[in-house]
Amino acid sequence: MTLQFNVLAQDGQARKGRITTPRGSFTTPCFMPVGTRAAVRTLDTSDLEALNPPVVLANTYHLMMRPGPEVVEQMGGVHGFTGWSGHVLTDSGGYQVFSLDPKVDDDGATFRSTYDGTSHRFTAERVVDVQLQLGSDIQMVLDVCPPSEAPATVQRQTVDRTADWAVRARRRFLEVEGHNAGANQFGIVQGGTDPALRAESAARTVEVGFDGYAVGGLSVGESPGQMMVALAATAPLLPQDQPRYFMGLGDPIGLLECVALGVDMFDCVLPTRLARHGTALTWEGRLNLGNSSLANDDRPVDPHFPASPAARYSRAYLRHLFNVDEPSAARMLTLHNVAWLLALMEEAQDAIATGTLDRLIAKTAEAWG
Repeated sequence: MTLQFNVLAQDGQARKGRITTPRGSFTTPCFMPVGTRAAVRTLDTSDLEALNPPVVLANTYHLMMRPGPEVVEQMGGVHGFTGWSGHVLTDSGGYQVFSLDPKVDDDGATFRSTYDGTSHRFTAERVVDVQLQLGSDIQMVLDVCPPSEAPATVQRQTVDRTADWAVRARRRFLEVEGHNAGANQFGIVQGGTDPALRAESAARTVEVGFDGYAVGGLSVGESPGQMMVALAATAPLLPQDQPRYFMGLGDPIGLLECVALGVDMFDCVLPTRLARHGTALTWEGRLNLGNSSLANDDRPVDPHFPASPAARYSRAYLRHLFNVDEPSAARMLTLHNVAWLLALMEEAQDAIATGTLDRLIAKTAEAWG
């Protein structure tokens, strides 16, 4: 294990912590922007250096398809390829593969590329190998990703296959000693919204022995109440001295409620996707720049966030840029939205340290409820 996790403060189940890897360290709870194809949409590496996120995500499926793991490896891995020196986490690409209606068996999944229609196969071992070529600091195992409305029989099979694939992925990761120097591997808990299945999946995943643990298969269409019940059945069963990662969650209230249950890491495309469609995250809730009432609004996008990279621009100006399809508009708002969520996580860290997380949750619920 090259990753270490130290708890610095606690407020109930919530933890402020520090994750240390050979690349450096960062503080949790934290939000990780998504750079699916080795770039956060509309931003470049200089933008990321200014934002200073703790980790940036990349996606194994997309990079395997284009430009190919061999190219990325030759360029020095994701870090050399992108010029980003900070931490990188690679998702397994399982979510993307399972959205393509693949042919799945106990060994793996066969699917057709969305790029050119060619046939490919993911196995637990293949996904480990590709991520080692990509050179990420944290890689995710291949899991089964069912829809939220999947019946109990499918969820049962999901837990069993995910557990079997976790064993195979860990074995493969440890077999390639020397090639995995500096890398870490997280297991993933599945089980839908069934607390009993969640608990079983957590126990079976922890038994394998990973460097950290992720909660997958939630925030995919179930109600917030169902999500929190499933998480409450999962988080306490994950090791106290290792990171916990909730995959694919980005709404402010949900983030803080999950922090309160002991989650340390989050990712989501929400801030970048909203930005490209003219919506800002603010302490007044979502702000739609298409609203005609903003045409003469000289206030910054969020007056309560003066540190925003877009603070110098008025709402009226940003609205104008979107209305005339100026490409810089999406970039400005993406910078703002990512910075806003990074700042929210820093506020959560401070609140945990001072025992006031409940106040921050109430403040956020008032703005976003």
